[in-house]
Amino acid sequence: MNLLRIAALASTLCLVACGGVGDHPAKTVAAAPAPATSSAKQQAAVFIPPPESAIPNDEFGKQIELGRKIFTETAKYAPGYVGNQLNCENCHLDAGRLAGSGPLWGAYSMYPAYRAKNHHVNTFTERLQGCFMYSMNGKAPPADSAEMVALETYAYWMSQGEPVGKELSGRGYPKLAKPMQAPDFARGEQVFKRDCALCHGSDGQGQMAAGKMVFPPLWGPQSFNWGAGMHEVDKAASFIKANMPLGRGNTLTEQDAWDAAYFMDAHERPQDPRYAGNVVQTRAKFHDTPQSLYGVEVNGQVLGQGSAAH
Repeated sequence: MNLLRIAALASTLCLVACGGVGDHPAKTVAAAPAPATSSAKQQAAVFIPPPESAIPNDEFGKQIELGRKIFTETAKYAPGYVGNQLNCENCHLDAGRLAGSGPLWGAYSMYPAYRAKNHHVNTFTERLQGCFMYSMNGKAPPADSAEMVALETYAYWMSQGEPVGKELSGRGYPKLAKPMQAPDFARGEQVFKRDCALCHGSDGQGQMAAGKMVFPPLWGPQSFNWGAGMHEVDKAASFIKANMPLGRGNTLTEQDAWDAAYFMDAHERPQDPRYAGNVVQTRAKFHDTPQSLYGVEVNGQVLGQGSAAH
């Protein structure tokens, strides 16, 4: 078995057990009642993407398959654009298929769209390029590169049959309500030791097998950089609650998810590539939100100061 797919397999098995994956055409079905913390606009319908067995055996299918490989083994198939040990599917589980885990099909039909992150309308291409810059701590593939064409083809194929511009249930990560208690480093450390360290390592640096990363690093030089969305505590908490521990999503309490997210994001990681000369200016320009710990002092350390310039 390809060791890089072990984590994805656990998610897939869980999804199959729930009836989420199978050999059926893409369709939308009635959604089960959503948790009370989910956004009402995400409760209308659940989209089921086509199974991998439906990838056509032709030139178009070859591009779909290449896109899938780039998504699941990013450093292997897009080495020129990746600067860490992550794969796209580390944050978008089951090869970008899993509802509630930022699925590709939930994003493709919603672009072009305005993004406050860069204050202009983004195409889907630009959105993918940003993932390489921030989450992969690399550089943006050109729009006409083989890697970008394959990824967009994979996303297009997966999204066939869904309505354009309609926010389907399962898009993104289910948003959590504000926590009863402010997220806390010490409590988060206990959650990490109990529920996260087995896979991600006691030092948060992930797990290697046969020279390949099989569980991703959560902080440090091989993780996502300070520009990635996952560095914001609310986004990380939403992902953790819905998807972690792997194969046992929605088993942590919401408070545990918030605390674990705070603990993870209160560690150093690669510098934001938009670095504006110093941490104070960079925070003021790009991180002016209570959800970002960039430039905030935690346990006597100002986060971001220990990050090497990108």
